[in-house]
Amino acid sequence: MSLKNHILHTGVLDDNKLWQDLKAGDEKAFSTLFKRYYGNLIQYGNSFSPHAEKIQDCVQDVFTDIWIYRNSLSDTVVVKAYLLSCVRKRIVRLQQRDKVFNKATSMDAVTFLLDFSVEQQLISDELTVAKVEHLNKLLNILPSRQKEALFLKYHHGLNIDEIAAILNVNYQSASNLLHRALVNIRKEWNINVTLLMVLMMNWV
Repeated sequence: MSLKNHILHTGVLDDNKLWQDLKAGDEKAFSTLFKRYYGNLIQYGNSFSPHAEKIQDCVQDVFTDIWIYRNSLSDTVVVKAYLLSCVRKRIVRLQQRDKVFNKATSMDAVTFLLDFSVEQQLISDELTVAKVEHLNKLLNILPSRQKEALFLKYHHGLNIDEIAAILNVNYQSASNLLHRALVNIRKEWNINVTLLMVLMMNWV
């Protein structure tokens, strides 16, 4: 099915279709994926460094490599998770050789710097401003890797296998990171679990 016909039939291009078309040399598919995920990748990259221009270079380099080496790419990837992983690995490599970045020597040493802030419009009768502010503080004092795991799961919707691959750990370690983060939050902030999940999905 052509790109145009696929849009007509589905209303939106899914990642798998775009990935296959990209691998076949379709520049429109490449451009669509770039536009779809560029902002997310920049946000994720900025969580490791305040040097915005370097992060932009990293993200653009990832897409450049994908286009150049498209013929050797795997046919079956979770596109969003794959792109996040590529950006993280490139930043780690830069950190290892560039003193402008935080000093880091391994995939485990990279520091997740993003501060989370739950959207104020989510506040209802059940949640006071003070409680939401307290949640933000709790999220932002979590250990770096717990914060990153939560961010990947609830902001980007990744599963534990995908998170483990990005963080370069096994499934159980990724699951433990998420579990410990939620335990730490719930110890200090007594709230319904479902509501907590909704709030975390709206981090900015």
